Amino acid sequence: MIRAVFQRRNSGLCGCTVKGHAGYAQNGQDIVCAAVSSAIMLTANLITEQFGEQAEVSSEDACVRIRLRQASGSGTLLLEGLLVHLQCLSEEYPGTIQISYSEV
Repeated sequence: MIRAVFQRRNSGLCGCTVKGHAGYAQNGQDIVCAAVSSAIMLTANLITEQFGEQAEVSSEDACVRIRLRQASGSGTLLLEGLLVHLQCLSEEYPGTIQISYSEV
């Protein structure tokens, strides 16, 4: 299962950690993993490259982390878009994605 934890600060999203495998199909053929990977990398690239937001992005061993310096602006909106996208995928492919929240 893919686990996505979205961090909130002062009611705004300021980061997320996404890790694991969906288990929908074999590695290399799992469309849920591919969709989630593409969505989080697009979000990270938009935040840092297109909108120039100050953020830390790391990716290693099936785990991607995005941390915004501020919980406001374009970065927060993009993380909210990622959250909605993952919620939709979770509804379409039950049992593949778990979403949770933490306060930081």
